Amino acid sequence: MDSETTTDQNTPEAAPAADEKRPSNSEENFASEDAEETKRKRSFFSRLRWANLTYVTRIALSFAMIAALTAIISVCVVSAVWGQYFQAYTAENIESLASTAATRIALVYENSGELDSEAVETIAMAAEVSPEVSIKVLDAAGNTIYETSNESAPRGDGTSFEPSDPAQIAGAKIKVGDKVVGSVRMWVYGSDTLMNKLDRQFRDNSYAALIFAGLAAVAIASLFGMVFARRLVAPINRLTRTAAAVKAGKLNARSNLTGEDEIAHLGETFDAMIASVENDRKLEQRLTSDVAHELRTPLMSIQANMEAMIDGVYDTDEEHLERVNSEVQRLSRLVDALLKLSRLENRSNPMKQNVVNLGELIGEVVQTHEQFVTESGLTLTFYTDDRVLVLGDSDMIRQAVVNLISNAVRYTPEGGRIDVSVRRSTAMANIAVSDTGIGLSPEEAKMVFGRFWRADAGRARASGGLGIGLAVVKEIVDRHKGWIGVEGETGKGATFTIHIPLYEDTISRVRARSNLQRNRISDRRQS
Repeated sequence: MDSETTTDQNTPEAAPAADEKRPSNSEENFASEDAEETKRKRSFFSRLRWANLTYVTRIALSFAMIAALTAIISVCVVSAVWGQYFQAYTAENIESLASTAATRIALVYENSGELDSEAVETIAMAAEVSPEVSIKVLDAAGNTIYETSNESAPRGDGTSFEPSDPAQIAGAKIKVGDKVVGSVRMWVYGSDTLMNKLDRQFRDNSYAALIFAGLAAVAIASLFGMVFARRLVAPINRLTRTAAAVKAGKLNARSNLTGEDEIAHLGETFDAMIASVENDRKLEQRLTSDVAHELRTPLMSIQANMEAMIDGVYDTDEEHLERVNSEVQRLSRLVDALLKLSRLENRSNPMKQNVVNLGELIGEVVQTHEQFVTESGLTLTFYTDDRVLVLGDSDMIRQAVVNLISNAVRYTPEGGRIDVSVRRSTAMANIAVSDTGIGLSPEEAKMVFGRFWRADAGRARASGGLGIGLAVVKEIVDRHKGWIGVEGETGKGATFTIHIPLYEDTISRVRARSNLQRNRISDRRQS
């Protein structure tokens, strides 16, 4: 029974039900189109966000908004002030007309002894400057002598068009001497402010002119803002293109911005930074070549000697082993120099803080290297002031001076002279190492402390230098909060001078800071 009553889903009868639940192709297309339309709308509105607008568009819109706000404020202020004064002006004109009519009617009364209706009508009609202005003449008892409607026609049916609000009426008393014999009332038909059609038209035209001026100001401000923004963004775009070129590997790209404004200074600094990066890249490439050459030479020598001894070409004796050992030591010196510079730059080695007598320390260094300098065919002299004290690491300072002396020996030919001196200035201790060697040009003086830079690559390589000795010196001096300078001339020698703060000056500054802090604490407690 169950098998007979159960409908098989795979039968043709079940297929239509499944088709009814599945959406048709047209419905799927509509849904896809709706999704795409929603996505396009979201993308459009996302582009309209302030943060997604270009800098030029932002400045142009900012100028336009400022101009619009200024125009709106101006229109509001002018409308308030102008409307108030113009309304007072028109009301004063109507009151002047009423006063003039009252004076002329008083003359009629004075001559005839009564308010002649014909004479009053003539005077009243003359006072009507426009069809909108209505006038009413009353006697002393308040009876109407004459009144006009908006059509300037006398009314005889007893009705009156006079406004009920006294503020909408301009009036004047008819006086003969001190006696009031009547009054004149004037108003503008259909106006609450005593302004006729021409006055209102003039007022509306004034407001229209203000609005037009505001719109023109917004348009001009937007145009000016766009031009200003384009001129402002142009150097920034140039910097962006230059940065993109540098990112792509073109280190010779420059923005070439010049001028006295901040963006020009930024461009000049940016170009100087790229030049420095380019120079560092060249030095790194040179380093790669130099390190490869310096490491390959001892390694090849070691390999050749070892293979010769293994093959029996060389005897495994002291002479050949000493040759291998000298190459190993040379290789060790190169690696040690690189490791020392890396540690100084990374500040991985802690610096001692001891009081160092530079005269005694440098004197010991000179005595130690005197024989080495003499064997190189050079003369070494030394001078020191008394008691030149600094706060620092004696081992690091010794290493810096040794590097300077070694550098002077390397670049000074036989028969030359090396002078070492320790002197005291106002706040600094000065260690100078001078030589009569090959010297250096002003351009070379700017790069001499760069890593792996060498004034004479061939000579330095032959003498075993790697171009990092002066870089080590600079790092040591920087860690002592000092600075190093160089002076020289090509073919006449060079002088390297290390400047380190004196111990006495350092102590006085520390004491001054301590006294200042104590005084501040004391002042706070007293207050």
